[in-house]
Amino acid sequence: MIDYQSLRFDYKRHPDQDAASPAPHPVVIVGAGPVGLTLAIDLALRQVPVVLLDNDNTLSSGSRAICFAKRTLEVFDRLGCGDRMVDKGVSWNVGKVFFHDEQVYRFDLLPEPGHERPAFINLQQYYVEGYLVERAATLPLIDLRWNHKVTGIAQRDDGAVLTIETPDGDYQLQAGYVAACDGSRSNLRQLLGQEAKGRVFRDRFLIADITMDAQLPTERRFWFDPSFHPGQSVLLHKQADGMWRIDFQLGWDADPVEERKPENITPRVRALLDSIGFADVQFQIGWASVYTFACQRMERFRHGRVLFAGDSAHGVSPFGARGANSGVQDADNLAWKLAAVVSGEAPDALLDSYASEREFAADENIRNSTRATDFITPKSEVSRLFRDAVLALTKRHAFARALVNSGRLSVATVLRDSPLNTPDAEAFDSAMVPGAAAADAPVVLADGSDGWLLRACHVHRFTALVFGQGEAAERSLQALAASDAPLHVVRVEGTSAGAELAAQRYDAQPGTVYLLRPDQHVCARWRQPTAAKVRAAVDRALAKS
Repeated sequence: MIDYQSLRFDYKRHPDQDAASPAPHPVVIVGAGPVGLTLAIDLALRQVPVVLLDNDNTLSSGSRAICFAKRTLEVFDRLGCGDRMVDKGVSWNVGKVFFHDEQVYRFDLLPEPGHERPAFINLQQYYVEGYLVERAATLPLIDLRWNHKVTGIAQRDDGAVLTIETPDGDYQLQAGYVAACDGSRSNLRQLLGQEAKGRVFRDRFLIADITMDAQLPTERRFWFDPSFHPGQSVLLHKQADGMWRIDFQLGWDADPVEERKPENITPRVRALLDSIGFADVQFQIGWASVYTFACQRMERFRHGRVLFAGDSAHGVSPFGARGANSGVQDADNLAWKLAAVVSGEAPDALLDSYASEREFAADENIRNSTRATDFITPKSEVSRLFRDAVLALTKRHAFARALVNSGRLSVATVLRDSPLNTPDAEAFDSAMVPGAAAADAPVVLADGSDGWLLRACHVHRFTALVFGQGEAAERSLQALAASDAPLHVVRVEGTSAGAELAAQRYDAQPGTVYLLRPDQHVCARWRQPTAAKVRAAVDRALAKS
């Protein structure tokens, strides 16, 4: 088994370093974390050459981001590495919330059948990065350069010139577009004189990765004010390799250096295990860290030819798993738009929609993250009294459960107000509104085999879902063909339970058509489209109108 935490990648001198003038590249990505790697793979699959720069030569250490949501897994599926992530990760849907030492309620994030992917998997970030690096290595259009640190940037109308520091000295690159995916301490953000603004939370949390042989159910457990850690909160998750992640709230006055010491971590873990009936279980402490956090973002995610994604653009608390998941969704949103602009299929203005859509998503994530943090860590006695009263009511009263907030878990943002959407002209009763991420469902493929709706969509083109059979469906197919739009058509037909489930989720009748962007967000839908309407919707989704 590969130890991804100990991998070291070789620095290699590139011919660009000996060029007489800065070598031109259509896209340069800065930062080879989950977001930068996702973006690079996505662009390469769309036939866009990418230079990916990282300032060191390692992957992340410790669990860090561990909860990867269903929507993120669907993105990884499209990139060709979703199966590997799911096979290695620990799948879970059930969460339990405790007040003191009593369970007050449980929730199931995926109560309905007919989804290929679980609501979440838990998988250490170094595995995610390692699998993405190995996937990138199979794609010749990705030029991944380790120990290449960007130290300067000069923007021009037609791109940007980057100054890059290496063990062999400095050199320069010319980039048509630059994607800044270089994390919360973004060097590119500083070089451009930008900053992320928001709220810093005066609290500290200890993360401890421990290995143990305990037969606990695979579920998320969250405690408010338990007897084993009074006055604070605790979160427990299972990870791959028999490893468990525990987050202990410490309070603002905790000493980060002291709290990381094994002799101080051990009694906290021992008390937790004793309280849940595992007094005899032995454990080993792996990685540990003490962190504080802020909910903040840059005012604008686009600055000329530089586009910011992931933690370089926005930051949230860890409650709700919104950090890495929202970063991957940034990359998912940006890749198809960059590819369309670079290839000449769409105007540069399409990239403005990346900024507006993902700024909207960041605001949603920050709002949910802030609310969760305020509930978990009340800052006044009145707030604490309110929280504890709500928790006391949850066991017997359903209304109170809606008020409990141990982290509203990550889901794809519905981009309702996107300028790329074509508004409905007909009535639909479905959550699949323009701007929503398409829902999966089982389908029967053209060859008669069983498959999944999202896997049937094209990896880098617009997809039209045509529902049902008969005359109405045939008219819709004719309209799609007459539009001359470069569409991938998926028939959702038949009388199987899967087809019925898909039709139900999309409120589809025979002839209903859903138009999906390359990132699988709905951008238009019709009961009975015309060629002109289809063409206009595609043009609008490409910012051509």
